[in-house]
Formats: sequence, structure tokens, C-alpha cells
Amino acid sequence: MLYREAGDFKTSYASDNQTFPIRFDRYAYYAVMAVAFLVMPFVLSDYWANAVVVPFLIYVIAALGLNLLIGYCGQLSLGTAAFMAVGAYATYKLTTAMPGMPIYLVFILSGFITAAVGVLFGLPSLKIKGFYLAVATLAAQFFLIWLFTRVQWFYNYSPTGQIAMPERTMFGVVMTGASASATSVYMTCLIFAVGMAWLARNLTRGTLGRTWMSIRDMDIAAEIIGVNPLTAKLSAFAVSSFFVGVAGALLFAVYLGAAEASEAFSINKSFLVLFMVIIGGLGSILGSFLGAAFLVVLPVLLKIMLVDTLGWPADLARHLEIMIIGALIIIVLIAEPHGFAALWRTIKEKLRLWPFPH
Repeated sequence: MLYREAGDFKTSYASDNQTFPIRFDRYAYYAVMAVAFLVMPFVLSDYWANAVVVPFLIYVIAALGLNLLIGYCGQLSLGTAAFMAVGAYATYKLTTAMPGMPIYLVFILSGFITAAVGVLFGLPSLKIKGFYLAVATLAAQFFLIWLFTRVQWFYNYSPTGQIAMPERTMFGVVMTGASASATSVYMTCLIFAVGMAWLARNLTRGTLGRTWMSIRDMDIAAEIIGVNPLTAKLSAFAVSSFFVGVAGALLFAVYLGAAEASEAFSINKSFLVLFMVIIGGLGSILGSFLGAAFLVVLPVLLKIMLVDTLGWPADLARHLEIMIIGALIIIVLIAEPHGFAALWRTIKEKLRLWPFPH
């Protein structure tokens, strides 16, 4: 079998502690990156980009952010959609106030603005936790959406109450607006998704990530050994909100193009991202990708199979799609409560030992 560690020697601590210590995993990662950056931009159609790949990449970033908060720090949040709305509205205000600012810089600044808001709403985590903290973040969901729909300054006094992303270019390529190509939108989302995944992986493997995990596992013991719960919890809210804010900025700027807070960033989106994290696997970077694929890509594939291939009515196919996905969620959580990431780890262990008994 190809999946073997025999002959894969490590000559330094850094090589043994790298993200992909097994050679086969590294080659697979390089192959995926090569296909994503060098092949997909030339073969990806507008339909697949807009219906599947772009929303998948955006939700991966949101799931990564929420996974850092819940999976690594143990702080439950139900306000993900509201923080995505903060990123979207920050992008809108920055692009309309400063038209010459590079659009990538706008996305990053929107993430920092969302991080500041996340720290503010993360203050209750210093006193409460569990479901009580979830209720506190749920209050953020309702308050922020109310703020964006009632205070006219946020949508520049538009009579419709909507925000619309103006056209912006970078290096002569249209990045946002109706004339933006599927390739430019895809590359923008891909660059941010890969960069955010790299950042999340390195954060969780470092001192900050270990601090979060100590708070998650037993906050009292972590405080006894010198971990400051104030900085640990607030930094988790800040970093998580940064990721979610960038995802919201991309969702508005390069995918939707126009949005209204109560519709585009409703509480349903908060639960959607939460389900991605739970199904994919708490405390796993790979789990964020797998959970986003399950809840974004799978429904589209089911629709194609039921409507386009089998010719079923769209309304019937929609009901069956919900039933099938719901049944699969139940089956997955019964078979592997820790999500797809834990299932993948089990499969890898079996492959490494096959064909020997275990």
C-alpha cells in the first residue's frame, strides 16, 4: 500500500513536528494545492463557481473561526451570523468611504473591526460559560442585526435598506461587482481560505492554541498553573471574530453583491456554521473543511442528481434533500460523535496498519 511510514525518516524536531509528517500526506497536500491554483481557474464554470466552490470556501473560513472558539477554547457561540454581518457592513463602509483602498486590505481591516466587536461581546465569557454564554452571544445576534437594519448610517441612508458592493479592481482585474469573473472571485476566496487555514493551523499548534485548549479542558486548573483566563478567552473571541468577519466580507463583496442584514445574516446562518463545526469535528482544522463540504456541496449534488438527472420536480427534490441530509447527519453523529475528522483519523490508522490485524 502507498500509505506507509516505512523509510520516512526524520532528522530534526521540526520535520517530525510538521503539519504533515507522513510523506504521502505532504504529496497529497501539494497535489490538492496544485489543482486548486493551477487547474481549477481554467476549468471551473460559472455555475460550479457560484453554486458550489465559492460558497464552500467562504463557509470554510467561517467554520474555521467558529471552530477556534468552540472546538479549541470551549466557548459556545450562537452569534456567528451577526459577526459575519459586521464584516460585511465594515467592508461596505470602507469601500464607499475610501474608494482607493485595495480590496484585499479592506477584507483584512473588516476582519480586525469584527475582532474588536467580538472582544466586546466576549466579555460575558469571563463570568459565564456553557449555555449561558450561548444565550449571551445570541443576544449579540439579535442586537447587531437590529442595529444594522435600524441605524441608517450603516447602509448610507439607502431607501431600500440594502447595501450593495461597488465595483473594485486590483492589478487591473475586476474583483467585485456584477462584471467580476468567476475566476477572479474563485481565486480571491481560495487565497483567503488557504491563508486562513494556514494561520489557524499555526495558531493552534503554538502557545496561544495550547492556552485555549487548557481553558477548554479545565479552566480552573489552567488558571492555577498560570494561564490568564481573561487574555485566553478574549483572544479566542478576537481571533474567531476576525475569521468570521473576513468570511462575512467575502460573502457580501464577492458572492452576494448586495445584502440586507436580517435576510442575509439571519440566525439560520449561525446554526448552519455551528452544524458545520459539529459535523466536521470540534477542534479540527480538517473538520471545518469536511463540515462545510457536507452542508454546502452535498445539497447541490443531491439537487443535480434528483432534478437534472432523474427529472424529479424541484419542490419534491428540495424536501427529499432536507430529509436525506438530516438522516445522514443523524447517522454520522451516531456512528462517530466526534465528526468526520475523527472518522478520517480512524481510517488513516487502519490504512497505516493494513493488512495486519488491529
